[in-house]
Amino acid sequence: MIASKTLPNGVKLIVKRMEGLLSVSMGVLVGTGAAFESDAEDGISHFIEHMLFKGTPSRTAFEISDAFDAIGAQVNAFTGKDLTCFYSKATSDHAAEAFALLADLFLNADFPETEMAREKGVVLEEIHMDEDSPEDLCLDLLARAAYGGENYGRNILGPAENVKRFSREELFAYRRERYCPENIVVSFAGNIDPAQAEALTERYFGAMERGRFSVREKNVMWKGETLSRKKPIEQAHFAIGFPCVRREDAMRPAVQVMNAVLGGGMSSRLFKRVREELGLAYSVYSYPTHYAETGLLTVYAGVNPSKAQKAVAAVCDVIRTFLREGVTQEEFLRGREQVKSGSIFSQENTSSQMLLYGKEMLYNGAVYDFERRMAEIAALTREEVCAAVAQSFDFSRAAVASVGNLKQAIRL
Repeated sequence: MIASKTLPNGVKLIVKRMEGLLSVSMGVLVGTGAAFESDAEDGISHFIEHMLFKGTPSRTAFEISDAFDAIGAQVNAFTGKDLTCFYSKATSDHAAEAFALLADLFLNADFPETEMAREKGVVLEEIHMDEDSPEDLCLDLLARAAYGGENYGRNILGPAENVKRFSREELFAYRRERYCPENIVVSFAGNIDPAQAEALTERYFGAMERGRFSVREKNVMWKGETLSRKKPIEQAHFAIGFPCVRREDAMRPAVQVMNAVLGGGMSSRLFKRVREELGLAYSVYSYPTHYAETGLLTVYAGVNPSKAQKAVAAVCDVIRTFLREGVTQEEFLRGREQVKSGSIFSQENTSSQMLLYGKEMLYNGAVYDFERRMAEIAALTREEVCAAVAQSFDFSRAAVASVGNLKQAIRL
């Protein structure tokens, strides 16, 4: 059973009841993130995400975490390029208590000065940790190579100098502008009565006042640059990015099947050729990312620095062969089943469903249609997937990123 409602103030609610389970996942999704920030704000969405857990007028940071633990509930949050999400998972009998706690930290966080000083240190350590994770660093660098230093090219964590500088007043100002009712979705998935979910949402979010919500249009431009970072590490990491279809493009299902064939699993062309046949990489894969205005198809590998250029050549050879040959009938059927099963498996996970239905409501103001998704996948033809291959790989527009102890830059 699926229910949805828009409160008078603009807050949207989506509930997917999953009977037979003993738990419920609940989330508050906000349509903001790194892609909406200015240079001066770079990293502020992520820092606010941290600070919302650091105390309200009625609870300290410790009391918030202790209260969730007392009812056996999980709580966490994440910041993305165009989305920030605060979520909890609880047993159904503690759903009301968990949601009350989640609403308190979301609505009433007061950003205590002492906690701000401590949390800046925590986020700076997170930035350092990212520097020590070359795979993540490489993929962040690829986003910058693809889109430049704005919108989808921004690193979610932001630069250390911004984090050190953020003031309490700046956090409140950004929250007033972006954390507005018309930019918020409350999502439930699991064994909860929709009437209870609606009552909880109205109780805690119904009194939110409409703020000065700013749409903040993004000027998205494809850069297609080559960027590299030299680091004294054992492996070399490289990623190649190609322009891809946007979130609502009709070709998106075909691109997802195409990706399954190219680099989505152990039977993919990249895995079989680069890892199994040539032994050039332990980790090699591809994946598409879809945004409102654009998309990015990423191919990644981690290799021995002495074999980096050979691995790049092998990856490019796989892609160029893919362009020449297209997708075989066997690959098409296998890839389609992989995409289909991925959607089906997610239907059995409350956290996945909370996020899936919440995103659809946030991005499109609509209820996610699982049957339509299955029908789109079932209706795909091999010819459509081959057309997606032909459209997805323009080497003249490729973005390239590399991280490692490389003697020379990566060449395609």
